Amino acid sequence: MSFDEEWSAARATAAANISARLNQATTGGTADLALNQDHIGAIGSEAYKLHSRLQADGRHAATASAEAAGALSREGFGSGAALARANTRWESQVKTLVAACAQISNGLNYSLSSHRRDEQRLYAEFTTSKLDAYLK
Repeated sequence: MSFDEEWSAARATAAANISARLNQATTGGTADLALNQDHIGAIGSEAYKLHSRLQADGRHAATASAEAAGALSREGFGSGAALARANTRWESQVKTLVAACAQISNGLNYSLSSHRRDEQRLYAEFTTSKLDAYLK
């Protein structure tokens, strides 16, 4: 068997294997996972907006709650300590949500830019490789 015949057979086998794998990875002809950059960008944008709003609005009642807790405690009411604990817990939860929104926004932005860079790099490597010439 000549090199060209072997090479053609190897290409046909590889193409059949790739086709079989792609068929296994899809359901009903559609991919299980699709990357839509517009949708991911919109989710990242909404996470950033929520992050900004939580930072600005999440602590509106913090000062008033702390003052009320102090006043109640000074007057001997047990609810003052409870209000102080609730206020502390609220601030902790707001900080957690702000951090989570920032992580989502930053992670999605990184994923989009990383995917774009990887696609460009792979395209450049593939089109300049000898493999590209053999597959044509």
